[in-house]
Amino acid sequence: MNEMVTETRSVIVEREMPHPPEKIWRALTQPHLIAEWLMKNDFEPVLGHRFNLRGDWGGVLDCEVLAVEPNRTLSYTWNFTHDDAAFNLRSVVTFTLTPTGTGTLLRMEQVGFRPDQKQAYGGAKMGWQGFLANLEQVLARIG
Repeated sequence: MNEMVTETRSVIVEREMPHPPEKIWRALTQPHLIAEWLMKNDFEPVLGHRFNLRGDWGGVLDCEVLAVEPNRTLSYTWNFTHDDAAFNLRSVVTFTLTPTGTGTLLRMEQVGFRPDQKQAYGGAKMGWQGFLANLEQVLARIG
């Protein structure tokens, strides 16, 4: 069975944040903090750990940790299965932290959107802007 290879699209959001990488890493990897800016979860920063992200909208994402480099890189699958196959999503989210003179450049890249998934792609572009705005609020509060 040979699968047709299709071009996939990525959503990339970059934010310069006035916080050290260590602090942002905490918010990316501690379940109670993840719940505040992203979704409820049973995350652990352990390679191969399988976990769920549970959205307020009732959806559940199946995830698996693919890369963990403390204070630098975090990557996990972001898979969603829907009754309507058009909404099924197989993607990977990667956070990259780069120290700057005034804090950290946070880069979030989500890869794996099929060309026909315009709604999911558009939703992710908007969604990540909101998630990262929430993250900035959490960071400002946790000190």
